[in-house]
Amino acid sequence: MSIFLRRYEELGEIFAPEEFVLKKSLRVNTLKNSDSVLIERLKKEKIKLVKIPFLDNGYFYESDFSLGATPEYLQGYYYLQEAASQLPAAVLDPKSDELVLDMSAAPGGKTTQLAAYMQNKGSIMALDNNVHRLESLRNNIERLGVTNTLIYKKDARFATDFKLGFDKILLDAPCSSNFADEENWFHMKSVEGFKERARLQKELLKAAVKSLKKGGVLVYSTCTLEPEENELNINWLLNKFNDLSLEEINLSIGDPGLTDVFGDKLNPEIKKCKRFWPHKTGIQGFFIAKIKKK
Repeated sequence: MSIFLRRYEELGEIFAPEEFVLKKSLRVNTLKNSDSVLIERLKKEKIKLVKIPFLDNGYFYESDFSLGATPEYLQGYYYLQEAASQLPAAVLDPKSDELVLDMSAAPGGKTTQLAAYMQNKGSIMALDNNVHRLESLRNNIERLGVTNTLIYKKDARFATDFKLGFDKILLDAPCSSNFADEENWFHMKSVEGFKERARLQKELLKAAVKSLKKGGVLVYSTCTLEPEENELNINWLLNKFNDLSLEEINLSIGDPGLTDVFGDKLNPEIKKCKRFWPHKTGIQGFFIAKIKKK
């Protein structure tokens, strides 16, 4: 554990990970009901909901039983989704007349959230390369009543095969996760593993940029705190493509992206990214960058 805590200390953060407890949360599916309707229904079942102030339809909840088999869940009235993972779709903010690409879509939390923002209009192309995960994606899309989404079994590194220019792209990249969301994380990870993940993420980022139309917006996110998979990737991307700019992220929580990583000075624009430390935000570790193609 100590090597990771030393790294975090070098980045300016000192905390005791064993003291952090991740709250359970859900997202109201506005394609099937409203916040007020769901709150009233769950209140009758003695489920306590607390609005998450920085999310449109997110709630922390307390319950004596699992919320994964209630009538409301089975009817698609809500999706069990950690609070931080509800942020990327909100930052992307897709509109009802747009063509949207979700590059790592399964199991469907963010895809169905995108569809809700779009009011089931426009079009979403949802990609994943794992058959079993695609089955979960399909089931969740059906359960939540999503009708504007096409599912493809495809390696997102080859998204350019579609030869389309997307208005918005969400790349919630495969990553090394974080201690708040994965038990025994400190005993399972390595710095070399972070670098290996970053190599894949760079390939996905290249495909995303090439698939984005001029004036389009790409949101890159991970559920890891490691700069190799976050700020260093964005620094690399800005150096590789001169037609990209970082956009401000309008959220009330989160720290600015790091511009000094273990002594390396990065592009100062990276401070426009958002980094979410669990001990500061009360949600799992996360990183978001909002990128516009000129």
